[in-house]
Amino acid sequence: MTSIKPLVAVTVISAAVFFSAGTLAAGDMTVKITPEIASVEVTHNGKKITILRNQDENHTVNPDFAKTSRKCPPFCVQPYRLAPGIETIGEIEVLDYLSRMSKGDGSILVIDSRTPDWVRKGTIPGSVNIPWTRLNPAQGADPMAIVEILENRFGAVQQEGLWDFSNARTLVLFCNGIWCGQSPNNIQTLLRFGYPAEKIKWYRGGMQDWEILGLTTVAGE
Repeated sequence: MTSIKPLVAVTVISAAVFFSAGTLAAGDMTVKITPEIASVEVTHNGKKITILRNQDENHTVNPDFAKTSRKCPPFCVQPYRLAPGIETIGEIEVLDYLSRMSKGDGSILVIDSRTPDWVRKGTIPGSVNIPWTRLNPAQGADPMAIVEILENRFGAVQQEGLWDFSNARTLVLFCNGIWCGQSPNNIQTLLRFGYPAEKIKWYRGGMQDWEILGLTTVAGE
């Protein structure tokens, strides 16, 4: 795990609770991420964002993620092991990847696989939105646009009709939670393209678990 410096003073919005700059220090936090980690600083759209948990111990989950039952299909519970070689990860691992990215590690990309209407409601700071529909030909994705994403966003190289993923990025994908099929769809599509399973990480808990823990979100564009 990359070492993460504690928060000194920040201005953040976390699940509708506001803290003024200079009023909240790491030693004052009663709700930390772990005993050793108070917050994590990441870069989102060129701006520094501090991820921390909501400090209001009476706060309840965002209503968008309070719903327990959705029609299945399509909103069915996803397996823990999505496919052979795909590592399923939790919040601490996601924060580590985000921290490494923000410190200049260009070999990682954290991807919000949801459609833009969901992303506008809030996303994980430091992530980029690549909707599952943009990679899926069955959903009308343009083949040339898929090639552009694989080459320019993911770092794959196409040679004589074959893909070379040796220098491709490690992708961390998430969507709305364990009942959401958008990131699993992205992952299955990438595997069909030949993307190495060991370079794909799945945050199964997604936005629902992120929101339940009161972690900072930002409005997506």
